[in-house]
Amino acid sequence: MANRLLQAGSTIVVATKNAGKAGEFAHALGKLGLATTTLLDYPEIPDIVEDGDTFAANARLKAKATGDALGVPALADDSGLRVAALDGAPGVYSARYSGEGATDERNNAKLVAELNSLATLDALGELADGSVLLSRAEFVCALALYDPATGQFIEAEGTVEGMVTDKPHGSGGFGYDPYFWLPQLQRGMAELTKEEKQQISHRGAALAKLLPLLGETNA
Repeated sequence: MANRLLQAGSTIVVATKNAGKAGEFAHALGKLGLATTTLLDYPEIPDIVEDGDTFAANARLKAKATGDALGVPALADDSGLRVAALDGAPGVYSARYSGEGATDERNNAKLVAELNSLATLDALGELADGSVLLSRAEFVCALALYDPATGQFIEAEGTVEGMVTDKPHGSGGFGYDPYFWLPQLQRGMAELTKEEKQQISHRGAALAKLLPLLGETNA
């Protein structure tokens, strides 16, 4: 499977309808000479139920459903935010945290409101612009590459640690990026360029682990 996927000019199907994720995968894999398509290009495939209890389980569900439907290897990720003050929530429910019809704006508003409502919240300080650091948190990304010809998965996981702020920083990225502060850079995730985000993000870290594993399949 590795040679087939890593050969320049090959196309990888990414099992997502999230335009933000699609752009990040296209950017990362494009540097390897690989093209990507996503589920946005295959509207005939129904929405995939993500009922796994871990990021890895949901990534496998999406990769297998897509690979079996199209008959080609498929790459899927499941990612989200774990917030320490919320005992790891929203976790696997990150994308639908604010309920049916959830949007990034509603999810972020709920996150900040819930943190501000905690009587036990011990704020971690303020930034120069007066915004408050509400809790430690981490982004998690689980990747699964599934080959329907063999029924096998190749998997990897990446994380990045940071803090949740009560105000957004930057207009790039998607999801919880505007409210995720990176102390090591003194910038918000949404303030990074695509190249910078690829180098530090949970998705970039997972891809950096996954790509070497592809080569090992031919060893």
